[in-house]
Amino acid sequence: MGCFMAIDLSRRAVLAGIASAIGTSLIGCDPDSRSRNRNPNHGGSSEQPNILVLLADDPGPQFFGAYGDALASTPNVDRLANDGILFKNFFATSPVCAPTRFGILTGMHAESCGPAHHMRAEGKIPDWLMGFPGYLQETGYWTSYTGKEDYNADFTERAGYDATNANPIGNFFESFEPPWNARPEGAPFFSFVNYVTCHEFSGFVPRPVLVLPTQVEVPPYLPDSLLQRTQLAGYYNNVAQTDIEIGLTLDQLTADGLFEDTIIIFFSDHGGILPRSKRFCYDSGCRVPMIMRFPEKWQHLAPAAPGTVIDEPATTVDIGPTVLSLAGLSIPDYMHGQAFAGPQRRIRKYAFAGRNRMDERYDFIRSVRSARFRYIRNYLPQLIYGQHVAFMWMLPAYRDWELQWTLGLLNEEQSRFWMEKPAEELYDLESDPDEVRNLIDDPAYSEVTEELRDALNLHMVSIHDNGFIPEGATAEGFDQSRAAGAYPLMQVMSLAELATRRDPQWLPVFQNHMSHENEVMRFWAVMGAIMLGQEAVPLADSLQQLFSNDETIHVRIAAAEALVRVGQAGDAVQFLADTFKGTQPKSVRLQAINALTNIGNAAQPALVDITLVAVTEQDIDLRNAALYLSQVLSGTYTPLTTVYAGVPFA
Repeated sequence: MGCFMAIDLSRRAVLAGIASAIGTSLIGCDPDSRSRNRNPNHGGSSEQPNILVLLADDPGPQFFGAYGDALASTPNVDRLANDGILFKNFFATSPVCAPTRFGILTGMHAESCGPAHHMRAEGKIPDWLMGFPGYLQETGYWTSYTGKEDYNADFTERAGYDATNANPIGNFFESFEPPWNARPEGAPFFSFVNYVTCHEFSGFVPRPVLVLPTQVEVPPYLPDSLLQRTQLAGYYNNVAQTDIEIGLTLDQLTADGLFEDTIIIFFSDHGGILPRSKRFCYDSGCRVPMIMRFPEKWQHLAPAAPGTVIDEPATTVDIGPTVLSLAGLSIPDYMHGQAFAGPQRRIRKYAFAGRNRMDERYDFIRSVRSARFRYIRNYLPQLIYGQHVAFMWMLPAYRDWELQWTLGLLNEEQSRFWMEKPAEELYDLESDPDEVRNLIDDPAYSEVTEELRDALNLHMVSIHDNGFIPEGATAEGFDQSRAAGAYPLMQVMSLAELATRRDPQWLPVFQNHMSHENEVMRFWAVMGAIMLGQEAVPLADSLQQLFSNDETIHVRIAAAEALVRVGQAGDAVQFLADTFKGTQPKSVRLQAINALTNIGNAAQPALVDITLVAVTEQDIDLRNAALYLSQVLSGTYTPLTTVYAGVPFA
């Protein structure tokens, strides 16, 4: 059985065993000790390489010729791969930009500094934490950033860059001033350049140019329609344009006489934009291209010879540690990442990723990937995969997919996206690269399941994963979640796992924990009732007590949803409506409107209030959530309806 599959939540031996396996230094993180050890560097080597990082916003590896795509037009990236090293199994720590970029900058998983794991949010970071470029600065590097930042936390004074040139749209090369030319004479440079030409918004109006719709291969989980083919074909054009921009940057580096003195790192911040890619914890959403080129002068720092393909997993949280290793600097011991190049290189066995709120929609997914298998744990299996996210629905392919679902035109694989999730998923990427055959119940893979289940549990505890904390709750944040008694993570994980089983035999456990002193434990006890729906009727009295009296608004919102699901709504719907239209913080209001959305037609009494918010609200996520639900409840929504109420390129 996996580490958290114990029935008796009071079995301290289970939790103590996990703590021992992980090491108490990782569970009970001492912020003071981390502060003392945050920068062990006393200066770099006598000579340090220039390092240029090139990040393409959104594309997965399947759109690059170097990764075997014959339709791709990416000669500049392909040339880097031919002269360098290609990582076959490189993954983002989140299938969306902002949480991943938090990890890139800090070397830490965003889940450790809630609410940085949500899209978008303001992570509560400790006072001592700074971006890894700051360590380069301290040893004489000139550091710069060009393009989109999006760190999901306030690093205004602590990102570690000497110069920044933010440009959220891209195409900045007409006035591109090479930041490395501003460095002091003789100083090595670290430059990070971000390209957004192939960002998700580039697919809102697909324009096939280089590739015809008839040439592409549609993944089996999508309907094979002309619109899906047009969407896929059009994206090749956007990636090709990004490759041109990368080529211009490399030309500038060459013109400045620096190409053969600079280590170049190219990657993406998550998988591509097509349906069931970005925002989803499959390879289509998390696997990214990663290519490194080492000039002859710095070949001794490379993990392998030019032209090598590396199979071992690595992740975006490893970028910072790798750069520090290449620069000859020690890696701070608080970082979760590890170097995949340079003298401190270590080989990973697993790559971890997670998903939480995406704009206006909550979900909670964690995943671990080995070289061959992916294991996924869905902590909110009562929600469908295809929750409506207004910005995501700007992509025509999503509207096409939903339309075909409503018309009954999809097969079993294509329909799964519109159904509730299983608690666990397991895929063999060797035989099933599209991840459509869930092997979780196959006895032949039970050992693999147990191995990955345990690995994920250990990882979540080691980073002190904040994902179980309702957004906006007092326990959220690096320091806050580590305060004594604030967040009994391992107990919460055990309770949450029981909830995901959706088995009525655990009703007494949920009822018992509804009176727990810790609000996060009470919240997950209620979540157990929500996931059981009508089968949780025996908990109605306890739910009513929490709804009426609990001191925590997040618990009351969850209890209100649960009461509706067990058929005893009472004042619950009006409470949710009042909370949504009221003055509570955004995160609380989002939880209320999501609860109203989840109860479906039972939210009809709140239609007037929801519609009022839809036309008066200034916050884009709250407004989009209200617009969608008001259309659904009034019967005016169709899959072809545009819900997004903002500027598409914001």
